[in-house]
Amino acid sequence: MRLHEVLPLDVPSKEAAMPTPTSVDRPVLTVVPWPDPVIDALGFDPRSPYTEEFWLCLLGPTSTLLLRRLAGGLDESPAGFELDVATVAAQLGVGNRSGAQSPFVRSVLRCTKFGLVAFDGETLRVRRRVPPLTRAQLQRLPDAVREAHARWEHPAGAPPLAVERLRHRARHLALSLLQLGEDPEATERQLHRWQVHPALAHEATRWALERHRSDARPRPTSDEAA
Repeated sequence: MRLHEVLPLDVPSKEAAMPTPTSVDRPVLTVVPWPDPVIDALGFDPRSPYTEEFWLCLLGPTSTLLLRRLAGGLDESPAGFELDVATVAAQLGVGNRSGAQSPFVRSVLRCTKFGLVAFDGETLRVRRRVPPLTRAQLQRLPDAVREAHARWEHPAGAPPLAVERLRHRARHLALSLLQLGEDPEATERQLHRWQVHPALAHEATRWALERHRSDARPRPTSDEAA
C-alpha cells in the first residue's frame, strides 16, 4: 500500500488546525520539529528533487523556499530555534512587510493548508520531510508534471533484471555513504548527482538507513543468547 493511500493530507487534521493570519503575524516564531513516524520514514527532504519538481506546483516558490529554510534551521538546531520573521522574509525576497496579509504569513498559511507545518498560537511545528503527493493533489498538477510523476513512480525503458541490478548498486552506494558519515538527505542527493533515478535513490537510501541502523545495534553475547 502506498503512503498516499493511507494519509488524507489534503485535509488538515485536528492536530494541524488552521491558524488565523493574525495569529501568525508576529516578529519572532518558535520553530520545532513535527515528527511523524510514517512520513519521516517514507517522505522526502524539502530540498529534494521530488519537492522541487512536484510539490513546487502546489505550494508555489515562496512556500517551497520557506520549507527549505526551515529544514536547514532544524538541521542546525534539531530541538528547535527562534525564527526572525523580517530577516527570513527578506532572504526569501518577499520584503519585510508585516501584517496578516504579508507574503510571509500567506506562505506559512499555505504550508499549513497542506499539513506541512502547524501553528498552535505558540510554536510553529514543521515536518522534517514532505509526503508523496496524494491522488487528489496529483490531479491538480499540469499534465506534463503529472506525467513526469508517473514516470518517477514507474521508471521504464530498462528490463526488470537491469532495474534490479541498478537497485542493488544504488542500495550499496547509499550504505557506503552512510557508513562514511553522511546523513540520509546528503546520501540521497549524492545518488542524484551520480545519475541514479530519483525513485531508486529514495528507496535505496531508506533501505540503507535501516540496514545501517541494524548493523549499529549491539549484538547479544553468547550468554545473553542462551
